[in-house]
Amino acid sequence: MHFCHTLVAIRVDNSGSTLYPWRMESQDFNRPGLGIAFVCVAILAISINDMLIKFLSDGYPLHEIVAFRAGIGLLFSLIFVHFEGGWRILRTKTPGLHMLRGLLVVTANLAFYAAVAVIPLAEATALFFVAPLFITVLSIPLLGEQVGPFRMAAVFVGFLGVVLMQRPWAGLEPEVSRIVLLLPVLAALTYALMQVMTRKLGVTTQASAMAVYIQGLFLVVSMGFFLVAGDGRFAEHTDSPSLQFLFRAWTWPKTSDYPVLLALGVCSGIVGYCLSAAYRVANAATVAPFEYLGLPLAIVWGWLLFAEWPAPVVWAGCALIVGAGLIVFLREQQRARPIGWRQRAIRR
Repeated sequence: MHFCHTLVAIRVDNSGSTLYPWRMESQDFNRPGLGIAFVCVAILAISINDMLIKFLSDGYPLHEIVAFRAGIGLLFSLIFVHFEGGWRILRTKTPGLHMLRGLLVVTANLAFYAAVAVIPLAEATALFFVAPLFITVLSIPLLGEQVGPFRMAAVFVGFLGVVLMQRPWAGLEPEVSRIVLLLPVLAALTYALMQVMTRKLGVTTQASAMAVYIQGLFLVVSMGFFLVAGDGRFAEHTDSPSLQFLFRAWTWPKTSDYPVLLALGVCSGIVGYCLSAAYRVANAATVAPFEYLGLPLAIVWGWLLFAEWPAPVVWAGCALIVGAGLIVFLREQQRARPIGWRQRAIRR
């Protein structure tokens, strides 16, 4: 699960000049090439992770899959902690903010994977890509950003793509409800809120430490699901495939599935570190467009492993959402460049 964060580190003050309040002067926080490399590795790991969870969704509850994934991912994250400074970097003065960030990630995961169990992987991924559009809208109240008519028009077009993919004029398959189609959109909203926090927290917190916090919270929430619903009693009263996936009884994994669960844990560790690192060392507007690599990867996995091929209306919705997101990215970069050019000219 994934994705895009256009305006995370940008706001406008009362004078109208663009500010980057969380960008540090150190070269460690201005390395776009490294940030792009991190995000590309993360997106590849995310696409494999999504594919493997969909593969396991018929046999195990989501909380069990997440528990195994988080446990293994936590071990890998602790290894990264060792190389980035040791146990001392796990201390934080903002535990509440890290807890909130983790809960947003957990909510995004639950919503996204509950949808993936039912709808095609590419469709869920495309709907999730409204995250940068949410960030554009959220930047107005949360970051004080002034969003002009051009970007607002792009946001409108992107959300038209969401409506198009909802197919309100047509009937859906019995196991697919409108709510299920909206779950990736909910995931995008909570993910966008989480990424607004990532850039700020990343100034004082190492990427590996943030990954440990996230993996630990995933483990705690999964164990909570196990204690409350691990016997499957809630799944007995629903026919919804999404709810079945959330509340199915815990089943001890088959021997043949252990390599899959191990791969999930490895991917989780890679994602937790690389995404946090990408948005710590580079500006969001630079690295976020590369997250769109997740869509063609989702299409490929869906076609190869699940015989899924997007319908024409889904392709159209994808084009509107991705196109709108890229326009927002490009527009933000165009707004930033002239300011930097004028400042350089003045210094000369």
